[in-house]
Amino acid sequence: MDHKSHSPNQTYEIAARLASCSIAGDVICLNGDLASGKTEFVKGFARGLGINEIVTSPTFTIVNEYKSGRLPLYHFDVYRISSIEQMQDTGYEEYFYGNGVCVIEWAELISPLLPEDIITINIEKDSTGDDNFRRIQIKDRDNI
Repeated sequence: MDHKSHSPNQTYEIAARLASCSIAGDVICLNGDLASGKTEFVKGFARGLGINEIVTSPTFTIVNEYKSGRLPLYHFDVYRISSIEQMQDTGYEEYFYGNGVCVIEWAELISPLLPEDIITINIEKDSTGDDNFRRIQIKDRDNI
């Protein structure tokens, strides 16, 4: 399913709607270039789960946990993972196969470790010059 966003607020709202349909065990792989809006998407997703905490990118910590919502949210940023072994050291399986929802930025870097049933979200910037436009493409779990 494709969505069009013309502002960070619209990206946030699309993510919040997706979160309202999420279930325990969802693993969401979030792909997009630097500054495409991945972290803004996660902020909206967290709000859609009822999480009122401040959401920040776990660039250096690899995973941030938010447990105050309808479901726990485990926000991964694996951009700085240098090997599959380093990801294995995080205990990722407890998150991926646990009772929360995982959202993984740069998931393609750890593709051998991902479960079979993932939801892939691609965020693309507009190549025509509109700095705020994003195409958000959601694939699987029947496109939510």
